[in-house]
Amino acid sequence: MLFADKLIVVRGGGDLGTGVICRLHRAGFPVLVLELARPLVVRRRVALATAVLEGSIQIEDLEGRRAESVAEAQAMLAREEIPVLVSPHFDSIAAQLDSAPHAVIDARLAKRNIDTRMDQAPLVIGLGPGFVAGVDCHVVIETMRGHSLGRVIWQGGALPNSGTPGIVAGKGAERVLRAPTDGITVWQVDIGDRVQEGQELGSVGDSPLVTPFAGVVRGLIAPGTSVRKGLKIGDIDARADREACFTISDKALAIGGGVLEAMLTHLNRMT
Repeated sequence: MLFADKLIVVRGGGDLGTGVICRLHRAGFPVLVLELARPLVVRRRVALATAVLEGSIQIEDLEGRRAESVAEAQAMLAREEIPVLVSPHFDSIAAQLDSAPHAVIDARLAKRNIDTRMDQAPLVIGLGPGFVAGVDCHVVIETMRGHSLGRVIWQGGALPNSGTPGIVAGKGAERVLRAPTDGITVWQVDIGDRVQEGQELGSVGDSPLVTPFAGVVRGLIAPGTSVRKGLKIGDIDARADREACFTISDKALAIGGGVLEAMLTHLNRMT
């Protein structure tokens, strides 16, 4: 790898985080992914976080595999693989690494800063709202669809969270499936399936979920997941392009491009 000595830790292996990891890995950076023990990702077929539950996942030319320890993760990095390690806590993992990470990227998309600090690495990057460059991190990457998507922000923050999903094929909030109640998810369909308006998709507890319009199932949270009312648990795509369910999105790649620019800009400034 061209940048073998520049380890990057990405906190969050969801679909947007995976776009970031894709850009970095292809450019020659070793990447360690940190995830929850029960990831809440919806676009599971394009999220490296899925390796936590399934052991491994292939996404385009990327393969992520679950690592059971820091030692195993480091061995995988030496083989130019992408390890996915269960740990919501960065500091405890960093203390066990043979060498300190050169960059830390908060890709959890929590819309707020949970525990990211500028002293965690020479370059700390936050994705989306909730971070202020120069306060919480060194750089913020814009994640909102539109003219500024993927923009690298060295001072200030991203656009505020609108609370409304971006428009895709004329559909906004209605394309997102949310848990109607607390409970366990049960699905009758799978990601990539074509569905019709009003078709039953599954249920949460005793509450059924139906398709709001015809399209394809773009994402579903893992079956058997315990969810709270209002949590995003699915995504229907009116474009009905099944292939798009299994490839990294334009949005994820745009954000990944911004992160790669920030990383290379940082390295250039070091020379």
